[in-house]
Amino acid sequence: MPGTKRGNIQPGMTVKVVQKQDQRSGKLTEGIVEKLLTNSSNHPHGIKVRLKDGTVGRVKEIKAQS
Repeated sequence: MPGTKRGNIQPGMTVKVVQKQDQRSGKLTEGIVEKLLTNSSNHPHGIKVRLKDGTVGRVKEIKAQS
């Protein structure tokens, strides 16, 4: 599932995000979504979220729910 559509992402989901300072390297950070910060229904670079640990980044991967 692409992280560019807001409808694919809900609080409590495990995702991988890229933080602003990691955009050049592409380093991904995994965590659980606390809040969606992007208001539009989609965004070409990924929906911006805040993770439970306070990390803010754009969703690049959505982990499969088991």
